[in-house]
Amino acid sequence: MADFDPHAMAEEEFLEEVHSFDFWFQAVDGYLRDRSYGQVEGTPDPLMEDGEREVLITTLCNYCVAETAALDASSGLVRLAPNRHAKIFLATQVVDEARHLEVFLHRMKELGVVDPEGEIERRANPNLLRFKKRLLELVDDRDWDSAVFAQNVILETMEFTAFKAHLEGADPVTGEVLDGVIKDERRHLGFGENDLGRRLVTMPENRSRLAEVRAELDELVLRTFEEVQQSAGVEPSQRLTLGREYIEAVERLGLT
Repeated sequence: MADFDPHAMAEEEFLEEVHSFDFWFQAVDGYLRDRSYGQVEGTPDPLMEDGEREVLITTLCNYCVAETAALDASSGLVRLAPNRHAKIFLATQVVDEARHLEVFLHRMKELGVVDPEGEIERRANPNLLRFKKRLLELVDDRDWDSAVFAQNVILETMEFTAFKAHLEGADPVTGEVLDGVIKDERRHLGFGENDLGRRLVTMPENRSRLAEVRAELDELVLRTFEEVQQSAGVEPSQRLTLGREYIEAVERLGLT
């Protein structure tokens, strides 16, 4: 796949290729083969100080909330998909999101958390929980464009931005887990951009609806960045940088 350029393909061929299970198998094989729970066997896992461990557990709890939101939403969107290409891609995303949730829960257990579900309920950021609730409402309302925008653009961009920042200073094991997850997020973002981009060509009036969704959900995302990073001891300037990177990434997609 190193020399493969999907953007050189005709649209129908592009959809057949990049939204297929075959493409998905090839994509994940390179970074999941021989990795149990996203980790290379034998990777050192140094003992953490209590404070560092607590920060990481809280961070992983919020990652689990986001991944559960994506898992629930993508599974619901499979049924709403307007064509088989989208339906098949979202089926692969369901598997991705389930794996992400599993590896983060496993990492929490490695850190000594006996009851991950209980810790998630106790530590989850309220704004992230509100985001999840609103995303699932859009799915329940059968609002395809808004739900795909909320999940595959806004949520995936938030995760991509947060995971990349975390990766820079992560411990070796968590870093390996994040590296694989980030690769999946790129693919999910690509689907959202391509699907909505094609639909907006024929339905440009939907842009105003997406602008409304973004205005509603951006605030929750930025509050989540601020509060989660603050609890992790991140300097205010870095918290502002992450929020700015998120906004710039969404705006680059040109879907609002």
